[in-house]
Amino acid sequence: MLIGVISDTHRYVWIIENAVKKLGNIDLLIHLGDNVQDVKEIAKYYTGPILNVKGNCDFSVDTPGEIIEEIAGKRFFITHGHRYDVKSDMSRLKYKALEVQADVVLYGHTHISQIAYENGIWFINPGSPAISRDGFNSVALIDITDGKINASIKAI
Repeated sequence: MLIGVISDTHRYVWIIENAVKKLGNIDLLIHLGDNVQDVKEIAKYYTGPILNVKGNCDFSVDTPGEIIEEIAGKRFFITHGHRYDVKSDMSRLKYKALEVQADVVLYGHTHISQIAYENGIWFINPGSPAISRDGFNSVALIDITDGKINASIKAI
């Protein structure tokens, strides 16, 4: 299964088509919030299933703040990250990952792409395809084949 992950699009709708093209032929797309309205724009270019959560810039929406989802036999904890103060410290997010027995944690909010593997848990932040804070706009790809996870960051 090939999963595309995007976060922090912030209504920069002109970048969405390029971001979706960069993800290629994915089976599932996950949007990590800021701004959930952008999921409608994503759906113009990607017709497969989309999961999404709201971020700190998403107000008065029915979208959940976090999701725990079984995907390809792996337990995903999906969040924007602001509730766990990921800009200053990852410890709260790591404790939550252990608490929910996650195999993979997807988070955004920092606009900085990162992939880390710690204590048997993948922590993946796709960065931002529009307004990165690490020098390049990006999305993430996760390939789950034969129970093995391979994650990568793709520059836009």
